[in-house]
Amino acid sequence: MYNVSKTNMFTEYMYKQLKDQQKILNGMDVLMNIDYEDYDKTPKELVYQEDKMKLYHYIPKTKNKATIPTLMVYALMNRPYIMDIQQDKSFIGKLLDQGLDLYIIDWGYPTAEDRYITFEDYIEGYLANAIDYLRIKHNLDKINILSKCQGGTFCAIYAALYPEKVNSLVTIASPVDFNVDDGLLFKWSKDMNIDSLVDAYGIVPGWFLNMCFVSLKPYSLLVDKYIGVVSNLDNPKSLGDFLSMEKWIFDSPGQAGEAYRKYMKDLWQDNKLIKGEFMLGNKNVNLKNITMPLLIIFGEQDNLIPPSATKPLHDAVGSKDKEMVSYPVGHAGIVASSRSQKEIVPKIANWILDRSKR
Repeated sequence: MYNVSKTNMFTEYMYKQLKDQQKILNGMDVLMNIDYEDYDKTPKELVYQEDKMKLYHYIPKTKNKATIPTLMVYALMNRPYIMDIQQDKSFIGKLLDQGLDLYIIDWGYPTAEDRYITFEDYIEGYLANAIDYLRIKHNLDKINILSKCQGGTFCAIYAALYPEKVNSLVTIASPVDFNVDDGLLFKWSKDMNIDSLVDAYGIVPGWFLNMCFVSLKPYSLLVDKYIGVVSNLDNPKSLGDFLSMEKWIFDSPGQAGEAYRKYMKDLWQDNKLIKGEFMLGNKNVNLKNITMPLLIIFGEQDNLIPPSATKPLHDAVGSKDKEMVSYPVGHAGIVASSRSQKEIVPKIANWILDRSKR
């Protein structure tokens, strides 16, 4: 006897299989032709270079409202284009829309001849020289600094040594207290044999550091991330955003060995900065010497640099004009998200503009 019910079930099953296969084919077609190079597109010009460090000036998009320029300083361990990752989410583009006069440091990719570059070279050499270049170019005693992650740690050290050269300081997700228990990266680094790593490699490979960061994430989150992408293969916008972010995540420069040695041992392992024991060359770095206006921003969902590592800066400095603001975002989302566009950038821009009048 002919079973109509079973025939209908089989037909529905085959239809679903064909539909899923067609979705995969459509997705593969999108994947083969998608443009995910929508990053680092905001026009800029090279104005100063020293070794591999380059200083760029962004072409203004509107009439500058600030008479004092702002220098953006990112971490050595990732590329700064996360702040210009997609034109519709560009942190830099939005700051330009707000009327800031922006410069940015690109640290470049260290190679074998850079293994002996020191922590002092980065802060009192490259960073200090870029700041002095801008001070001379703009005929100013002080400039604004906007910093992110490790770049904020660098700039806090610089500002403590040379407060007379900094008009205002913004730190975003920047660690200063490394003795915290709620960040896996902080726990893992305590037992790391830094000397053996640096002595073996000279230039600590970016791929090694990246694998360390990836290994700190729960396996289930990594799997869920890629499953989510597969289910959206036919969505060009979603896929393009994902691929742009993945490229940035794995675009990790190596680290100059001697600078990395001091950074990890003195800060991550011995926590000398917040204790007031950190020495840069023969100079003691006292965070109380940070007296310029200070804005501290952190993400409440930041699992890489948890709030507990960034918040202590507020009480450690000597600034009277200081403010600390948090947002429900993660480490990347704080500069690359819709919330960043709607809330974080306007907050930063208005804060800097209010303190950038000659």
